[in-house]
Amino acid sequence: MNTLTAPLPSTLSLGISRGFLEIKQFFREKDAVIFTFTLPAFILLMLGFIFDEPLDGFPGTTVSQIFAASMIAYGILSTAFLSIGTGIATDREDGTLKRLHGTPVTASAYLIGKIMLVTVTTAAEIALVLGVGVVVFDLQLPSDIGRWVTLGWLFALSVIACTLFGIAVSAMVRSAKGAAAVLNLPVLGLQFVSGIFVDIGSLPETMVKIASVFPVKWMGQGFRSVFLPDELAAQEVAGQWELGRVALVLGAWCVAGLILALATFRWNDRRTR
Repeated sequence: MNTLTAPLPSTLSLGISRGFLEIKQFFREKDAVIFTFTLPAFILLMLGFIFDEPLDGFPGTTVSQIFAASMIAYGILSTAFLSIGTGIATDREDGTLKRLHGTPVTASAYLIGKIMLVTVTTAAEIALVLGVGVVVFDLQLPSDIGRWVTLGWLFALSVIACTLFGIAVSAMVRSAKGAAAVLNLPVLGLQFVSGIFVDIGSLPETMVKIASVFPVKWMGQGFRSVFLPDELAAQEVAGQWELGRVALVLGAWCVAGLILALATFRWNDRRTR
């Protein structure tokens, strides 16, 4: 076959290749790797030791175990939204995106690569959080296949939704230096109003309604359903796990995130200087 007329690689194959490259580049930055992996586990240790007491009315369950299950949502959000948003702002500022634009890599392939990176890093991060939860706070891993299946689709929808919105929000960041400051505010705020760092049942109704619009509240609720006893569903705002609604909300955020990411993604910095 004439190489001059050979078809270009598909978007999927380009995206997978880009993803492997992103993963290699990430693991070469040892400081970023250590910080990304250990932060959620560190926060879990701090909160878990401070609030390591039995949960009233639920013998055998401690508050620290609830934190351990909920902290998975924080780990995904911090990596998929914060790290990706900051990383894309850096790629745009240092000219990486401009150089990629001159190659066959499409915007969709670039997004696939970022989702692959987040999938790998968050999977390792969650493993560390669960390890701390099991070893230090006696968190029980699921014993039936149904809960592992729930964990699988929760993980997939959460990673996709948060990554796509991290990509979309990166277009609003004016510089790589300011990215962390801009993106940290919504990340930290959502942890509190979504019941990740505090008991969601103790929050004012207005805060809960605001949190219900965003995915973090549903992510935390879903992960608690996987690792906590079924009777703990009574602690949720609706008194049940609402896994059907969790799936619908996260699915809607995936669709909205994809639309926004593709609509706002840009290869170059178009700011007026």
